[in-house]
Amino acid sequence: SKHPDPFHTLREVEILDAKTREKLCFLDKVEPHATIAEIKNLFTKTHPQWYPARQSLRLDPKGKSLKDEDILQKLPVGTTATLYFRDLGAQISWVTVFLTEYAGPLFIYLLFYFRVPFIYGHKYDFTSSRHTVVHLACICHSFHYVKRLLETLFVHRFSHGTMPLRNIFKNCTYYWGFAAWMAYYINHPLYTPPTYGAQQVKLALAIFVICQLGNFSIHMALRDLRPAGSKTRKIPYPTKNPFTWLFLLVSCPNYTYEVGSWIGFAIMTQCLPVALFSLVGFTQMTIWAKGKHRSYLKEFRDYPPLRMPIIPFLL
Repeated sequence: SKHPDPFHTLREVEILDAKTREKLCFLDKVEPHATIAEIKNLFTKTHPQWYPARQSLRLDPKGKSLKDEDILQKLPVGTTATLYFRDLGAQISWVTVFLTEYAGPLFIYLLFYFRVPFIYGHKYDFTSSRHTVVHLACICHSFHYVKRLLETLFVHRFSHGTMPLRNIFKNCTYYWGFAAWMAYYINHPLYTPPTYGAQQVKLALAIFVICQLGNFSIHMALRDLRPAGSKTRKIPYPTKNPFTWLFLLVSCPNYTYEVGSWIGFAIMTQCLPVALFSLVGFTQMTIWAKGKHRSYLKEFRDYPPLRMPIIPFLL
C-alpha cells in the first residue's frame, strides 16, 4: 500500500495545562502547515477566556514559548502534537502601556510647576518661580515626555503586541512617583539654582538637547531596520546621521543617549531625586542593553566585535 504524503496528513493537537497536565482541548483535523497563531485561535474558540495574547504554548511544560509564526509540521512532533499551555494573565497593548506611563509624568510635573493648591501652602498657590532654570527644567521635562508619546504613536514598531496588565502598575509607580518627587523639589519655593549658575545650566542644557536628538535619531534608525508589519531582525549600523555613529561602539545607543539626557537634567537642576532617577534608569537600561547585546551575538555570527551593550569600551 502507498503511504499518504506525510506532509499533508491532517494532524491532531492536544493542549494540556502546563502545571496540572490536565487536558484542556483536543483539535483533530489541523492542517500540517498551520501556525501556532492559528492553533491559538482554534484554542480560543473552546476557551474564550484565554484570548491568543494570553496564551503561551510550548513543547515542554517548562520549555520556551513557541513563536506565533512557528509552523506545526516543522516542530519536532508526530501526527499527534502535545502542546502545553500557560496563561500569561490579562494583557494590555504596549501602546496603551507607554501612553499611560508617559502621559502621567508630563501631567504630574506640570501640577507642581504651576503650584496648584495643596502642594506648597496657600500663599504659593499658582505663583511662579523667579529662577530661569526652573522654567527651563519644565520645558525640558515636558519636551522629553511629549517626544516619548509621539514616538510611541508614530515611530516605534513593537515586536510583541501586548504585555501583562500587572506591569503597568509597576511601571507607572516608577515613572509617576519619580516625576512627582523631582517636580516637588525643583518647583519648590525654597529651591536654589545650581552652584555654578548660568554656566552649569547652559552646559547641562547642551548635554540634554544633544542626547535627546541622539535618542530620536537612534529610534528612527531602528524603525527603518524593520519594515512595517514584519518581524525581521537585522544588525543596526550607523547611517549618514552622525548621531547614529555611536552604533560603532555600542549595541543600544538609544539607552546611552537616554541616560545622558537624564545626567544633563540632573546637572541642570542639581537635584538629588533626579540623580537617583538617572541611576535607577541606568541600572534598568543596562540590564535591557545586555540582554539585547546577548541576543544580537547569538543571532548574528558577523556581529561587530567592538561593540559593548551601553557604554563604549566599558559596559
